[in-house]
Amino acid sequence: MTPGARGSASRGASALLLSVALALVLASCAGGPVAGTLQEPGQWTGAPVVTTRFGAVQGFEDGSDTWVWRAIAYARPPVGELRWRAPREPVPWGGVRAMRTFNGGCTQFSPVLAGTIHGSEDCLYLNVWRPRTAETGLPVYVFIHGGGNSMGAAMMVPDYSGHEVASRSRMVFVSMNYRLGPFGWFTHPALRESAPAEDASGNYGTLDIIQALKWIQENIEAFGGDRNDVIVTGESAGGFNVLSLLIAPPARGLFQRAMSQSGAAITRGMDEADAMSESVLEKLLVADGRARTRDDARRLAAAMPAPRIREFLRSRTDRALLRCYTRWSLAMIENPAILRDGVVIPAEGFGALATGDYAKVPVVLGSNREELKLFLLLAGKIPWRSPLYAAAARAGSDRWKAAGVDELARRLTSHPEQPPVYVYRFDWGAPDAQGASPLPGTWGARLGAFHSLEIPFFLGTDTLEGALQAILFTGGNRPGRKALSFAMMDYAGQFTRTGDPNRVGSGLPAWTPWTNIAGADKCMILDARGDVPALSMSPIELTDRSVMESANALPEPVRGQTLEYLAASPLPATVR
Repeated sequence: MTPGARGSASRGASALLLSVALALVLASCAGGPVAGTLQEPGQWTGAPVVTTRFGAVQGFEDGSDTWVWRAIAYARPPVGELRWRAPREPVPWGGVRAMRTFNGGCTQFSPVLAGTIHGSEDCLYLNVWRPRTAETGLPVYVFIHGGGNSMGAAMMVPDYSGHEVASRSRMVFVSMNYRLGPFGWFTHPALRESAPAEDASGNYGTLDIIQALKWIQENIEAFGGDRNDVIVTGESAGGFNVLSLLIAPPARGLFQRAMSQSGAAITRGMDEADAMSESVLEKLLVADGRARTRDDARRLAAAMPAPRIREFLRSRTDRALLRCYTRWSLAMIENPAILRDGVVIPAEGFGALATGDYAKVPVVLGSNREELKLFLLLAGKIPWRSPLYAAAARAGSDRWKAAGVDELARRLTSHPEQPPVYVYRFDWGAPDAQGASPLPGTWGARLGAFHSLEIPFFLGTDTLEGALQAILFTGGNRPGRKALSFAMMDYAGQFTRTGDPNRVGSGLPAWTPWTNIAGADKCMILDARGDVPALSMSPIELTDRSVMESANALPEPVRGQTLEYLAASPLPATVR
């Protein structure tokens, strides 16, 4: 209600309004956020202050002659009654928001300190980089971080910075946080009762990413981006999420290209998610002292009406909720993610790729040659010098490619109306036939072309987190890795602009699309030998059957041990 509408109000109410108005003025002068109104987004002028639909934001100089805008709210904090609901638009603000730090990320276990929880439910923020020029109509490169959909953040590591892509490839780069673990993917019959379809979906992390894409559609022109030239990219769980956007009806029309790095096409049923949430509810009731045992809690939960269950679940702290889960390696947890709710994700899951009911855009799919070595080394259960280590890494990594890349490429390409699909395998770091690797010492055998290593090559950051930076990236392998990175960025930049990675005059080998013709070239091998890129097309094509046949051909006892490892592995073997 405006002051003018209060003409007949009491003197006390008028005094109250005056006090509120004075407080807002003082807050504005102090630089604090104040309420604002929705605005018409501005046009890019080259100045670092940009007007979005929800308010003005201040950019700051960053590396490679770029501007960066940090921690822009793209949705309201999903707390209180908004926990386990579809994201809502942010509240407009007055003044200029000038964020010098990135948001710390969503609630999650610490990857370093076991038992420690960090982050916050107030985490739905995105970051934008662009060149410090007057250019407009730039392609928009959206990067979705990985972490098993239960850990990570848009700027968890320096590898995720967008300054090099923005500068070298002349793009607007966007990264975002999205709800993780039981805050991002969680459902319970009580939460679904009487709720609107998207609020009841359980796919809140997926909806957060979709909300960020909607924000881009409404605001990116103010940063000089082209809302009709958007690519969604992501690695690991980020790749999973990219693939889920292809089949998600609410995401249609929000992007024009897609690239999945080490992704997989896996969805979970609502019944599995319900069983997990019932277990969480029982643990919370015991922890809160309302029940002595899990059996008591189960009986109590069965007698609780739906409104009371909703109130109880939303009243628990984020820390209390997360402690109901077991922390795995790398701080990930077992939580059903990407749910077949029938609204955000089709009831048939990735069966939609077979029927053709999905977003038909140009796609890049890829994996790393030795995905599994990172997980094997961190687990520490198999000695890295043993024959089993190499065999399990090979079989597990090939299985990842078979399900997360090749099977998807076959399904997509089976539709005549599907635009081209391009496939890669990242080999840099893997030992060659003679055992030589660009990585120093024994690190080729230990880690090789491990999961996530391609990220700084595609993004051009030339960084790795912590000790890996000092150990693996040396002066000796720098020329080769930089040359390979420039080539990969060239392919990715051209693909973002046109849907075809091949740029006339680039001097790079032609990257031809995937074909379902047996024996034809269909996969680009990304590698370097010495100081120059080693790029070549290959007919390599894997199926789960071919991977298992290779594993069965191993000599004993490695054969039996490898098959036992594959049987126990949670990594993808099928598309579902």
